[in-house]
Amino acid sequence: MKPRCLALAAACLLFGPIAAHAGVTEEPFIFKSADGQTTHAMRGSFQVPENRSVPGSRILTLRYVRFPATSAKPGAPIVYLSGGPGGSGIETAKRNRYPLFMAMRQFGDVIALDQRGTGASDDTPVCEPKTAPSDTKQLSDDAFAAAYRTAALECAAFWKAKGIDLRGYTTVESAHDLDALRRHLGAKKISLWGISYGTHLALAALKQMDDRLDRVVLASVEGLEQTVKLPALTDAYFDRMQAALDSDPRAHAAYPDIKAMIARVHRKLEQHPVLLHLKDPNGKNTDILLQRRSLQMIAAGPIADPDGSAMMLAVYRAADAGDYQPLMQLMQRFFAPGEPLKMQAMPLVMDVASGISDKLLAVVNTQAKTALLGDTLNFPMPQLRDAFPELDLGDGFRKAPVSHVPTLLLSGTLDGRTYPESQLEAVAGLDQLQAIIVVNAGHNLFMTSKEVTAAIERFMRGEPMQSARIIVPLPDFTPALPAPPQAAAASKP
Repeated sequence: MKPRCLALAAACLLFGPIAAHAGVTEEPFIFKSADGQTTHAMRGSFQVPENRSVPGSRILTLRYVRFPATSAKPGAPIVYLSGGPGGSGIETAKRNRYPLFMAMRQFGDVIALDQRGTGASDDTPVCEPKTAPSDTKQLSDDAFAAAYRTAALECAAFWKAKGIDLRGYTTVESAHDLDALRRHLGAKKISLWGISYGTHLALAALKQMDDRLDRVVLASVEGLEQTVKLPALTDAYFDRMQAALDSDPRAHAAYPDIKAMIARVHRKLEQHPVLLHLKDPNGKNTDILLQRRSLQMIAAGPIADPDGSAMMLAVYRAADAGDYQPLMQLMQRFFAPGEPLKMQAMPLVMDVASGISDKLLAVVNTQAKTALLGDTLNFPMPQLRDAFPELDLGDGFRKAPVSHVPTLLLSGTLDGRTYPESQLEAVAGLDQLQAIIVVNAGHNLFMTSKEVTAAIERFMRGEPMQSARIIVPLPDFTPALPAPPQAAAASKP
């Protein structure tokens, strides 16, 4: 027998009793992380209706990887809920959180789940709408949103023609999937471990299956009424970032007033958009018109974490001096200039379905008029809010959960997407809560310090937290950007 076959046979013997009970069928395999580490694991799947409210609905196959527990008396299975929406739990386990997946095995089987419509559980085709917002023409915010809405409606018709029921891609359906997974595993209870949108799903699960949850670990919480973030809270984040910069004389010298700097760059682009000359993936020259809105949308992604904020601040500092070369380098690294617009069903629809109340939308619209990033942080929400009215889950869904399930909350002070104050609001109804603030950490905080892992391990053992604060180092706020792969230029149109 070949060595690989021997390894798989050993895995069958080791994991067989768990895989066989309750009719669960799983395949042993060698799981390999992105940096080459390997471990025995089980590959499994289960089936659920696409839309439980429709008799005879299309059946979805949801796939996962199970890392068997390493303890003699394991607790409830621990299900990892990826962010996005649209992230793959299986792919996440391969990257820098791999050590944390392995550490969690001491408490129970760890399940890297690909939620419906994601990763290995996605059978929906990618849509490339014929209509899309122009990259080269100057458009008002309203015109840009209208063009994107037209593209989304075109894709909705495309998916419907392919037999996809978009009403099935909601957080409520995904929460039901978690209970289906619990039954599939033959477990009385499961524990949930999620980040960002994964916490949104976990909070919905607390409302639906509270008595079937053992423990919940949440990081960078997005509340059920927080799909669209308040623009004023994004501005408050920039105040916290300024305070962090002020603590370092070198960083303060480079960035004495980041809000004023950002506002100046936006005003310049509002008055005079800049034509960027870039290279598409094939090396062909392509032009992109940089408007105030497009820079706001670019900035909304990297500011999730301090390292990304450092990069964006360097871009703004150069642009403030009239130099757009750093921005073009950034776009050449992370974007595909000239590529057609592509839409995926699950990430588009999930946020639209979670929606926003009329009352909160009015607040967002008022704040967006003066906020540094306007209403771009969560684009295309709330811009698509009324495009699919049949999907909205309603204000009842958006009501925060009330639960006695032990829950750990980890929040970063320099999280540019979900904010400490809103995270506490989202979990206010959880009376068995331990809340830890990670000073200087951003949105993706799990691997910022070994103390974070230790805090999670103490919580999973049922121990009280040692401290409500973990402090991690600030990054260098003046990093040098690498040279672009191709020369690029900028000019006023």
